[in-house]
Amino acid sequence: MRYVFLTGANRGLGLEFARQLLERGDWVFATCRHPERAEALRALQQRFPQRLHVAALDVSDEQAIARAATEVAAQTERLDVLINNAGVLYRDEHLGNLRQSQLMHAFAVNAVGPLLLTQALLPLLQKGQRPVVFNLSTQMGSLTRKTYGGYYSYSASKAALNMFGRALAADLRSDGVIVVLVHPGWVRTDMGGAQATLDPPTSVAGMLALLERLKPEDSGRFLTWEGKEHPW
Repeated sequence: MRYVFLTGANRGLGLEFARQLLERGDWVFATCRHPERAEALRALQQRFPQRLHVAALDVSDEQAIARAATEVAAQTERLDVLINNAGVLYRDEHLGNLRQSQLMHAFAVNAVGPLLLTQALLPLLQKGQRPVVFNLSTQMGSLTRKTYGGYYSYSASKAALNMFGRALAADLRSDGVIVVLVHPGWVRTDMGGAQATLDPPTSVAGMLALLERLKPEDSGRFLTWEGKEHPW
């Protein structure tokens, strides 16, 4: 049994991660901003009451991160996997209506939050079995592939997440913690839209298969959900 901490677990890829992890027999500490509204996640909790703990967490709130770290430490002595899945994308963003508050919030959720959460959970990860920090990135955070305009805050904040991941991989190598950045594919979720080419079960199954075969030498890599190298 793996002990997993998961953010953004109330819908989309996060909810599918929770479902597949639980069905595999893992223990999941699942977080989202408003657990009281997360009906599908609560239904999962009824199915797996012994192995699913649901808690409130806004990853843009440093105090909320500290509270969640304290709460999970009361539930388990170790974490084997941290899945930084929570993210935000502003679809109406374009040159001409950019606002500092919106840009900074995207960085807080998509980049700074995952970094600070990893820091807060590090004592538990250091006790984990083959511990992994699994960061959900995106092809939109690739500098190489950014040949189109728009999506300023999402693209830039995910590129920042990639850089944080590279730095974490170097810092945590001696602790045996593997850190990867993963593009989940274009997935049919609220964020990905109805025209996306992948469904959540397929994407998550692929990412969990990738998780299983990660090795220390993979730390710091940017990979696709199928385990292929993604251009930076």
